[in-house]
Amino acid sequence: MSIEIDHLNADELVALNHRIVERLKMLESLQAHQSMMQFHPGARVSFESPQGGRLTGTLMKFNRKTVTVVTDNGQRWNISPHLLSPIKDVARGNVVEIAPQKLK
Repeated sequence: MSIEIDHLNADELVALNHRIVERLKMLESLQAHQSMMQFHPGARVSFESPQGGRLTGTLMKFNRKTVTVVTDNGQRWNISPHLLSPIKDVARGNVVEIAPQKLK
């Protein structure tokens, strides 16, 4: 695909840049949303830590672009959902049920 931009002036190029950035943000948001729909709060998941180890935990909530996971050792991580892997063979007693929070 070839797009001719040589005829655009500086203002038009800046406007085009803003439209491109907004479009990329929207596509990223849609991809994150699609990844999130594979999971639900209380689901057991695993992911690679930056140090290289595999961590397991419970998905606690959805954020705009990430999900919050509390690991088995109590750490809280905000992670892009496409980095998560579901843990399928978990005993039913290990799934965390999340009670609704009261609004203050």
